[in-house]
Amino acid sequence: MSNLISAVAWVRRGVSAQHPAKYVLDDQELERVSALARIELEDARDELQRAHLAAQSMGKGAEGDEADDNNVDDDDDEANWVDEDDEPMDVDSGAIPKAKTDDLSEYKLDDYDDDAPATGGGPFTNIKGLTYYKNNEEDPYITLKDEDEDEREELEILPTDNLLVVAKTEDDISQLEVYVYDESQENLYAHHDLMLPNFPLCLEWLDFPPASSSTSPTSSTNSTLGPTTNGLGNYIAVGTLDPEIEIWSLDVIEAMYPASILGRPDVSKAHVPVPSGTGKKKKKKAKHRQVETAYHVDAVLGLSWNKKQRNLLASASADRTVKLWDLSRDPTLNGAEGQSGGAIRSFDVHKDKVQAVQWNTQDPTVLLTGSYDRTVRTFDSRAPTTGVGAIVGSDVEALRWDPWESYGFYVSLENGLVLNFDVRTLPSNLDQPSPSRFTLQAHDGAVSSIDVNPHLKGCIVTGGSDKLVKVWNITEEENGKRSVSLVTSRDLGVGKVFSTAFSPDDPLTIAAAGSKAKLQIWDVGANFGVRKAFGAKLREAGRTLKEKEAHEGGGVIGVVEDDDDSEGDDGDD
Repeated sequence: MSNLISAVAWVRRGVSAQHPAKYVLDDQELERVSALARIELEDARDELQRAHLAAQSMGKGAEGDEADDNNVDDDDDEANWVDEDDEPMDVDSGAIPKAKTDDLSEYKLDDYDDDAPATGGGPFTNIKGLTYYKNNEEDPYITLKDEDEDEREELEILPTDNLLVVAKTEDDISQLEVYVYDESQENLYAHHDLMLPNFPLCLEWLDFPPASSSTSPTSSTNSTLGPTTNGLGNYIAVGTLDPEIEIWSLDVIEAMYPASILGRPDVSKAHVPVPSGTGKKKKKKAKHRQVETAYHVDAVLGLSWNKKQRNLLASASADRTVKLWDLSRDPTLNGAEGQSGGAIRSFDVHKDKVQAVQWNTQDPTVLLTGSYDRTVRTFDSRAPTTGVGAIVGSDVEALRWDPWESYGFYVSLENGLVLNFDVRTLPSNLDQPSPSRFTLQAHDGAVSSIDVNPHLKGCIVTGGSDKLVKVWNITEEENGKRSVSLVTSRDLGVGKVFSTAFSPDDPLTIAAAGSKAKLQIWDVGANFGVRKAFGAKLREAGRTLKEKEAHEGGGVIGVVEDDDDSEGDDGDD
């Protein structure tokens, strides 16, 4: 499964820079990158110097004994020349006088190298009249400035545009692809991309400028961090198979290095292969890496940014830990002024890989985590030992807090179920299974993604390995029980669904992607059943339901490509 999209993240309208900056690799940036990458700048320069000397020595060989023309007799050159034409040249049959052919005195070749006396005329006598311009902008004959203006207009992001960030791997090459979505024109197109060093697993958008070595996080002119306004920015955090967390600015194009890297140690044990078991043939179980408190030692599977305490980022990892990062601190372990840039807290609340983590938006100190140990935990980050949890009976795929109530959350599982819990009823110990408020058999296969609508109460979307994206309506009855009904379901042609997310600006717009490495936007408002089911909730939320013309796509909007091969089944295996 080498071609896929593993995660999608929305960027709300109006936060992106209208004119993104271009990446500049100057001395300041080189110093910052060398510090983040744990590369000694002097060592890098020495290596470049050795490579330069090696190149020079190779060039000298071409001038010595190994030169191609070393044994050629210059005196015989003209004698060895031959006419390469197939037919000999036709000449006049008349004889040419020998004296005429040998006498070249009329051409005065002996005086050819002598400087000619200055004359009043000639083709280059007006060379002093040529005009020189300091730059291309002043030269009327240079038209590149017009092309730059055209490029500037093509890269422009309007305040009415959404960005979508896609974690994509295709032909074993991983990258972040940034798309622009214009809802008014129903237009989706690629804007720019950023290369990644390893397979991306999760994404999280944030607006807090991270501290970067040798760089001020609030600088408005830094080419890596991008333009900032009042300490805000436009960034995406990426978790990959590497233990580090990379944070990229979405307002910088052609960037070669992220704005910040969290959790990269000087000597990382995460990159050292760990043998399986003790070497005996009977034991096949892989041995866990030794846990570190300052950084992860295995893949980062989940990320969550705290929207209230904006400098905090939580990460979940395959090393069985959840870590808390302060984005305002120097990211290097030996940071400036003696401050360590490692994780500020590390939580060991699970016994297996931690698949997902999320902050509670209404109670910003509370975390929700889900693991392959088939449990979910919720705890206060200031006192993790006082948390509560539940046994869910299957591996956790995804989870979400309910933004409409601070005590409710959803969990999607590998066995196709979606569970809803009330934190107030959960026990502090996990000796027995904990009852959920309701259980939903959502998909035939793993429910790999779930999202809760921030605009409409009781509206959720799920995506599964059965290639379907489903929208559900949850209503609360008079007796306090909740009923769940399927509103609409559709195969969007993205293969096995790995990511589904509601738009932060439009209540009935969903982004979905999966195993076919294809991004689709689904305007579910084009469906009559959806408009009927959510019409009352839309009016209650103060939203007006836009009447849209029916079109062939049925509300599905994708990227139009000339060589679109979406009919194939690549990536579904």
